Amino acid sequence: MLAIARTLMGNPTLLLLDEPSEGLAPLVVQTLAAQVLQLKEEGMTIVLSEQNVRFTTMVSDRAYVLEKGHVRHEGDVRKMAGDASILGKFLRI
Repeated sequence: MLAIARTLMGNPTLLLLDEPSEGLAPLVVQTLAAQVLQLKEEGMTIVLSEQNVRFTTMVSDRAYVLEKGHVRHEGDVRKMAGDASILGKFLRI
């Protein structure tokens, strides 16, 4: 959380987040999601690398599933999260 805040102090136009919800309490994840959504509304471009499907669905528009450096699936994140065959095939859920 501190690293994200420090980054935002530089007024970036692009924010890269790598597993931002990892190790955080569920309440903190909800707060983080709200802040990411606010940044999106303000026009910031955000690239998110995340394994937490629930968090990703809350804050993302599009999803790209990478496997060994190759894009194996891409599309609307909510559609992907609601498709059991995609989740089972690519995310083993």
